[in-house]
Amino acid sequence: MSKMRMMGLLAGVAVMVGAGSMAMAADLTQPVAPAPEAESSLTPYSPWQVRARALGVIPMDSGSVNGIAGSDLSFNNSITPEVDFSYFFTKNIAAELILGTTSANVNGSGSIAGLGKLGKVWILPPTVTLQYHFTDFGAFQPYVGAGVNYTMFYDQKATGSATKLDVNNTFGAALQVGFDYMLNEHWGLNVDVKKYYLRPDFEATVGGTKVKGTAKLDPWLVGAGVTYRF
Repeated sequence: MSKMRMMGLLAGVAVMVGAGSMAMAADLTQPVAPAPEAESSLTPYSPWQVRARALGVIPMDSGSVNGIAGSDLSFNNSITPEVDFSYFFTKNIAAELILGTTSANVNGSGSIAGLGKLGKVWILPPTVTLQYHFTDFGAFQPYVGAGVNYTMFYDQKATGSATKLDVNNTFGAALQVGFDYMLNEHWGLNVDVKKYYLRPDFEATVGGTKVKGTAKLDPWLVGAGVTYRF
């Protein structure tokens, strides 16, 4: 091989090696995209959540009629469906809107027990609570909450010796504790207990006499149902 051909071959190899080195250097300078973080199988895809529960309503049997010593009132327990909608501002902080309605019989008690059943009312207490959710226990996710309700009384009917019954709408406070047990990223089981502080004023006509007083309902609401996270 002539000297000129040998020098040409070496020059070509040098050019190829140089080009490959430059390409490798360019590749090394490209930013490397970080590997996506693995998401928990229990993390919701959106901040929205909905629940459906069967709810036991257990009122505190108390109240009074103005001017009648020893007067008291009692109310029946009930079972009703409930639905709520939650929005998570963060993984721990959520607001919940609680919707449900039930009926209650109003009965005389104490010194007016002889009056028996005085009427029946339907109760609609839409409630908003602010909750803190604990997320360090895997599928078991407890929470606590507090909020306010505005309770409306409708379809009121006086019975027996009462010819008129008018229970006033009122605001009340609410406390809440419960937990979700998530079966997967969307579905879970829920247990929830709430305490409402609900003391509406009322007016009634009993035996032709107009009376006023306060019904101290203050019910416990004990529910169980299902959770769905979007």
